[in-house]
Amino acid sequence: MRVSHNARVPAAPPFDNAYDAHDADEALMLRCAGGDMAAFERLYARHELAVWRFVFRSVKVQAVADDLLQDVWFAVARNAARYEVKAKFRTWLFTLAHNRLVDHLRTAKHHTSLDASDDDACTLADTLVADSGFGPVRQLQSREQAAALIAAVEQLPLEQREAFLLQAEGDLSVQEIAEATGVNFETAKSRLRYARASLRQHLKEFV
Repeated sequence: MRVSHNARVPAAPPFDNAYDAHDADEALMLRCAGGDMAAFERLYARHELAVWRFVFRSVKVQAVADDLLQDVWFAVARNAARYEVKAKFRTWLFTLAHNRLVDHLRTAKHHTSLDASDDDACTLADTLVADSGFGPVRQLQSREQAAALIAAVEQLPLEQREAFLLQAEGDLSVQEIAEATGVNFETAKSRLRYARASLRQHLKEFV
């Protein structure tokens, strides 16, 4: 399952053409629980990139993000037989990603940042602007601007950064963010509001 995410283009595994593109995630996961590997591969193809980007923007090291992604999908496989449709599959998936990320950050001694001179940093920042929902979407015009935005995300308190990325990358609602992170609705809403307010101050300079 190990995939290199250079340029963040997923290498989607093959899947059975019998599955419709509109099959619900929850239905696919129930089939996966019954041992249907084609259903698992369909889910992986749909969500692998979003999960990788979520963890990458917290750990900022491609190899570490690759390892964490692999751990998350192993957790999906391990827990498949016990899966019940109590929430959206995507919420459950990002709950697993959240738990694995928290475990990693508790034990990680060093936190390596993106090199702002790298083209990948600019691409990452452009994507973040597009996903953030702040005003008109425009490409950032310089490496300095890209570095400033990435730095702003890095400087957010962990809880705020995670809430923001769960919305931007996971496309989760406030209620789903609350469920994924184990807090109540108002706490999740507050974390997201403070994160967006902080980032908006940085984005005002170049969007």
